[in-house]
Amino acid sequence: MDLFIYFAAYLLGSIPTALIIGRIFFKVDIRQHGSNNPGATNTLRVLGKRAAIVVLLIDSGKGALAAALPILLGTEHDPLAVGLIAVVGHCFPIFAGFRGGKAIATTAGVLIVANIWLFLIAYFAFVAVIYVTKYVYFGSLSVGVTLLIYALFKPANEHDFIFLLFLILLIFLHRSNIKNHLSQNEPKINDKRIKDDRLPPKNTKQA
Repeated sequence: MDLFIYFAAYLLGSIPTALIIGRIFFKVDIRQHGSNNPGATNTLRVLGKRAAIVVLLIDSGKGALAAALPILLGTEHDPLAVGLIAVVGHCFPIFAGFRGGKAIATTAGVLIVANIWLFLIAYFAFVAVIYVTKYVYFGSLSVGVTLLIYALFKPANEHDFIFLLFLILLIFLHRSNIKNHLSQNEPKINDKRIKDDRLPPKNTKQA
């Protein structure tokens, strides 16, 4: 049961939602457009709002379902630990050549089930940081920082090492954003150039 529940969580996380939506409905590989990331943010950037909402809901849902597995199966496994295995699956999916997303939507689903208050704290920080800085990746990194701070200052919290590893994972996943930012090439959320990544590009006239 121990191996099964973690393996099941990984497989759930490995479902490449944005890749599936892109290929079935738009006939494209989203990993070849926009930021090249198969996640909800790049789906919004490339495929539009409706596709992004579907990706966001499914990616969050698979994290929530993974975290709920210990409850559904009646085991004593930590929902947070099991859910975070699904996050690993989302980032390194076996069904998509281990080229996955950047964890934020799936992590949200995990936290909704495992610790709703921690979800509210972390994703309030996510929205607030993006609002202030206009950089989505800053908001994503703030989720990891918030979770680690919470773990370090919350008495009798056993998740500090897990959240430290999670923050390191987020930094690794956003290394291209950090590099782009240092070279002043990272677009802000309100950057008008992002509209050119929409399929078809908004500035392309139909014949």
